[in-house]
Amino acid sequence: MNTFILDNLSTAVILLDAQFKLHYMNTAAENLLDCSLQQTQGQAVDSLFAMNGNWLSEIQQALTHNAPFTRRQVSLQLASNFRHITVDYTVTPVTDNELTGFVLVEMQALDRLLSISREEALLSKEQTSRTLIRGLAHEIKNPLGGIRGAAQLLSRELKNPELQDYTRVIIDEADRLRNLVDRMLGINRPLQLQTLNVHEVLEHVAALAAVEVGQQVEVVRDYDPSLPNIRGDKEQLIQVVLNIVRNAIQAISALEEAPGSHRHRITLKTRAQHHFTIGQQQHRLVCRFDIVDDGCGIPAEIVENIFYPMISGRPEGTGLGLAIAQSIIIQHQGLIKCSSKPGETVFSIYLPLDKGLKADGLSTE
Repeated sequence: MNTFILDNLSTAVILLDAQFKLHYMNTAAENLLDCSLQQTQGQAVDSLFAMNGNWLSEIQQALTHNAPFTRRQVSLQLASNFRHITVDYTVTPVTDNELTGFVLVEMQALDRLLSISREEALLSKEQTSRTLIRGLAHEIKNPLGGIRGAAQLLSRELKNPELQDYTRVIIDEADRLRNLVDRMLGINRPLQLQTLNVHEVLEHVAALAAVEVGQQVEVVRDYDPSLPNIRGDKEQLIQVVLNIVRNAIQAISALEEAPGSHRHRITLKTRAQHHFTIGQQQHRLVCRFDIVDDGCGIPAEIVENIFYPMISGRPEGTGLGLAIAQSIIIQHQGLIKCSSKPGETVFSIYLPLDKGLKADGLSTE
């Protein structure tokens, strides 16, 4: 079988016999399944990965009835590293005389494609929510100013100190609501861009965190020293990272453990990623820095919406910190992503290291 063309396809192609043993996989399949043909040839295909549903019987029916079929967004767990991937796959019985009884499986990886779609939706929703919040905040601030002014005038006319206490409550609560609205609006000034090393930002936050947590939490550095400088607003980037690190400290503090039973970690990690798409913009190179903690995790029901205003996993939380952080990073043409499970929460911040390329297609990580 001439495999030259198949080895140059971006679609993963696998050839199985009637006993579902692997006879051939192209280069794209080797990359997708993280194994080589030399290692796996002749093995049963279910020893390579697991698929949801009774898929072996489906393939058997396709062979019996000579009927191809396609399945969408199927989750696989790779045997080589136990990593989960999502694919579309098509099963086609081979009718060529030489390969009769064989079945061809074509797989298209979807993980990055789905990730890009989620990022575009996140950016779109963030812009919509920011516009809505700004309009609502201005509508709230206008009457608040009138209420506060009227309470001040009334306080001057009242001679009874007890009645003045009531006007003081009105003034204090109006100020509290105004401060809340200001926080919802976020930082309302242009970015003060400068060339800086991202590790300066992380080291500044690490020093502050060390003072706050003392010996209870270890701050671990895992830096890539080869990262080039970025263009950013240093003060705002410090605010973003500090906000996430303080959330991590609170998540660790929420664990119900005996004092001193285990020393927890917050890891600050930096890496460069090539050909990465943020929204609809493709970049040759982006800086990724992760803030990882081994705390209690974020509840599964809110993790997808954690960057929207008023969403918080803590009863005392305002739900504004991460929304403001995302807004700041989006102003830097970047993005924050989050994944969480008990014992591991990862906030990944992506910042472009180039001017960006218009994406004609999809990029890969």
